Amino acid sequence: MADSFHSLTYHLIWSTKDRLPWFSEEIQPRIWEYIAGIALQKRMVPLCVGGYQDHVHVLLRLPPNLDVSKAVQLLKGPSSKWIHATFPKMSTFEWQDGYGAFTVSKSQTSEVFDYIKKQREHHRVKTFQEEYIEFLTRHEIEWNPEYVWG
Repeated sequence: MADSFHSLTYHLIWSTKDRLPWFSEEIQPRIWEYIAGIALQKRMVPLCVGGYQDHVHVLLRLPPNLDVSKAVQLLKGPSSKWIHATFPKMSTFEWQDGYGAFTVSKSQTSEVFDYIKKQREHHRVKTFQEEYIEFLTRHEIEWNPEYVWG
């Protein structure tokens, strides 16, 4: 084959440190837009960024030369610095150390997009912890409560 082709789409999820509800409805759009902007600058393709008061969901395509852990680092670090600079009352804000990364097939991309867009209504009946455990279970990822919420 003369050329290389790829479709590397991921659903990334991470929370605020200790799952504190830092993100009011007023500032959520600005934070999601900023994260999408970072992704674009770093040659990722953000398809959807959203979340709720204590966590973020990012649906994006990665170039083949960028691994998932580096992508998350490139999104979390600058966004944290921007949050500190933009919202003075959030000077002690932190992201959690870890993250979840789940592959998404082309046929499921629109379903994940819709899921991210409906976070506010989704979290009227389910906590972030319940949602995250559901993702781990659905993807058959073994986990230990002692380390998931650390």
